Amino acid sequence: MKIIIVGAGEVGFHCAQKLSEEGQDVVLIDKDSAKIKQLTDNLDVQAVIGSGTSPGTLKTAGIIDADMLVAATDSDEANLIACLLARNLNRYILKVARVRNREYLDEKELFGEELLGVDQIINPETAMVETIMNLMTVPGASDVINFVNGKVKLIGFTIRKDSHLAGRQLFTLSNSYGNLLIGAIIRDEKVLIPQGKDIIQTGDLLYMVIKTDEISRVYDFLGIVDKEVRDIMITGGGETGLALGKALEGTRLHTKIIEKDGPRCTFLSEQLEKAVIICGDGTDKDLLFEENIGEMDFLMALTGDEENNVLMSLLAREMGVKKIITRISKLSYIPLVSAIGIDTVVSPRLSAVRAILQYIRKGKVISVSPLKGEHAEAIEAEALETSDIVDRPISQIKFPKGALVGAVIRGGEVIIPTGSTVIQSNDRLIFFALKEVVPKLEKLLTVKLDYF
Repeated sequence: MKIIIVGAGEVGFHCAQKLSEEGQDVVLIDKDSAKIKQLTDNLDVQAVIGSGTSPGTLKTAGIIDADMLVAATDSDEANLIACLLARNLNRYILKVARVRNREYLDEKELFGEELLGVDQIINPETAMVETIMNLMTVPGASDVINFVNGKVKLIGFTIRKDSHLAGRQLFTLSNSYGNLLIGAIIRDEKVLIPQGKDIIQTGDLLYMVIKTDEISRVYDFLGIVDKEVRDIMITGGGETGLALGKALEGTRLHTKIIEKDGPRCTFLSEQLEKAVIICGDGTDKDLLFEENIGEMDFLMALTGDEENNVLMSLLAREMGVKKIITRISKLSYIPLVSAIGIDTVVSPRLSAVRAILQYIRKGKVISVSPLKGEHAEAIEAEALETSDIVDRPISQIKFPKGALVGAVIRGGEVIIPTGSTVIQSNDRLIFFALKEVVPKLEKLLTVKLDYF
């Protein structure tokens, strides 16, 4: 698959990195020669110096025979123009644009085939707010990903020192609980696709597939106290803080937003009816104490300054906040903050990368979610009637080493599979796969050649 990426910022660079590691044909366009040099020094991709809004540059990059254009610059206007030009230069190309301006997003007809012809809009802030709302529904989790329209959740739990699971072999969990499958373990920033004999260790992040209506039962088994969420504090009243505040307006939760810019505080108070707006510095320990931060069920550190977000998170943890969600924009910071005990991180750039990857995968892929650490993916796909995996027991399917079927969804039933489980046509499947085996897994999900 030939993919042209416009913009060598963190989103473009990260997408190019993941795709080049999978052997995709990637061409990246950027006006900054220093970024292009960094890209070519570190990645096995082609690079073109120029603007994605230039027809000549797009032609040089190979737009005529490309399969997909990803416009991921920091300029909405440049991204939209690049898609418009791509449509006129290659009528069959799939066009994905990163768009942040809410004014554009509210005018959905702009993106239709009659005007800009954008196939998919990626808004990182919207995706990040959705991630936060998911985390709030499962307070004890470090990561929450919805599948099958929210009926099934992939939940990541961090194993604490006092957990009764530490030191246990995985196969003993099924003996104690029944249908429970650990699909992936993140340990020391490495991803393990586990086997029954593997031993759970303190600090492991376990990913398991759970039916939404069974979360309370799983909580009981894991020994997690499911306390009702009532009080929320948001530090940072920018676009993400405002969007989250609006999302919380329709709930019964009590929300406070701390923002240090006076005019922005006035604007927030005009936009939000229920939230209490506090004009001040979220890193001020005295202010946090005055606002009873220790009584908060959640703190969301969502300013545009990740160093401040980390500081606020550490202060909040010291002052007794039960659950903390930290916004980190620089992807390279995520492993570092995990090392100091901040285990629930949201990133606008990572949200953009996750959304983009979904439109690159082959086969009937419904959603793609890179797991924490980015070395593995959870993939939701439909079993096509003509693929090699249908009408065969799982034990007889040659899945690549490093890939695992985590769940089979058939009608309204969620099946935790065994080797004897037979995959049927139109089943929804949730896979865990190391990034290096994703191309092999995609081949299994596609239509067999002899079908034609």
